[in-house]
Amino acid sequence: MERIALTPAAAELIRQLRAEHGPLMFHQSGGCCDGSAPMCFPLGEFRTGGSDVLLAELQVDGVEEPVGFWMSASQFERWAHTHLTVDVVPGRGSGFSLEAPEGVRFLIRSRLLDDAAS
Repeated sequence: MERIALTPAAAELIRQLRAEHGPLMFHQSGGCCDGSAPMCFPLGEFRTGGSDVLLAELQVDGVEEPVGFWMSASQFERWAHTHLTVDVVPGRGSGFSLEAPEGVRFLIRSRLLDDAAS
């Protein structure tokens, strides 16, 4: 069962960011400054550890390597029954996420997992 999907706009932005910054990764923010936003980083720039869960290795057409999508284990406990869709919307996101200078931000849309839609 796949837990994460990308909208076409998100996939296009990932291709653009990959061309500019090299291999990428996401970490789902747990709140604080950016609410609950998927943050995009150059691969390895955000340190993950035993308190993080790798939810998916996203395959994006036109991107050689998969893009890992991480979340803290404590947040995953709360979101374990959801399907996440990474989308892009206008607006300024975090100064730490790679898309911030583009005038757009990544956003998570979620729905409960169910047998029919999984």
